Amino acid sequence: MNTLVQYPLPQWMSIAFLIAIPLPFVLITLFVRREATRLQQHRAFGVVALFFVLYLAYIALASHNGWFNRVSFPPRVLLLTTFPYALLLFGGLLNTNIYQNILKNAPLESLVRLHVFRLIGVFFILLAVHDALPKPFAFIAGVGDMLTAVSSIFVAKAIQQQKPYARRLTFYWNLFGAADILFTAIAANVLTKISINTGAMGVDALAVFPFCIIPAFAPPTILFLHWAIFKKITA
Repeated sequence: MNTLVQYPLPQWMSIAFLIAIPLPFVLITLFVRREATRLQQHRAFGVVALFFVLYLAYIALASHNGWFNRVSFPPRVLLLTTFPYALLLFGGLLNTNIYQNILKNAPLESLVRLHVFRLIGVFFILLAVHDALPKPFAFIAGVGDMLTAVSSIFVAKAIQQQKPYARRLTFYWNLFGAADILFTAIAANVLTKISINTGAMGVDALAVFPFCIIPAFAPPTILFLHWAIFKKITA
């Protein structure tokens, strides 16, 4: 049975990641609290916050127990975290009244600003620099994430200032951001398959704690946010 390749990484990188990774969870939770309070749906904030705490605990426990350690296609981290989480978002939350109400009433610029957390994509590049990820994959994914994050600030400002080009700009920005995360997810799976077949470097580092939080959380969450923005600008 093949197991993950453990790449030696400096301790500061894991510490820095653990300091940075709460950012998306905090931003999304605060967004839900603000919008749910406006709608007098106060329980939504507690539900989201509790879910994130439990989900992070589950990821840590699964990693600690070695549930992601076997190399497989699709990777076990996807089978045990990403896919169920995506099903919860797109098969469950998408159809709830609270989601529909938040989507209807939340300012578009607030949804766009949430993507600033994708600055965490810098860790793709850091992992590649320390020879833990294939460099072409990591640099494309990392730079794409950071470009989406930085540009979200200017897109949100254009929306807020009601620039005549704001909606069109948002559409193309949203398309770019979604394409970036789809590339990252698909390429990671392709590299895993190539790694199994040939022994070439794969993306094993993304199945090891704490970096396994990236595939467990980011693709479904980011695609869900992009879908919400698409629905908002086409409503």
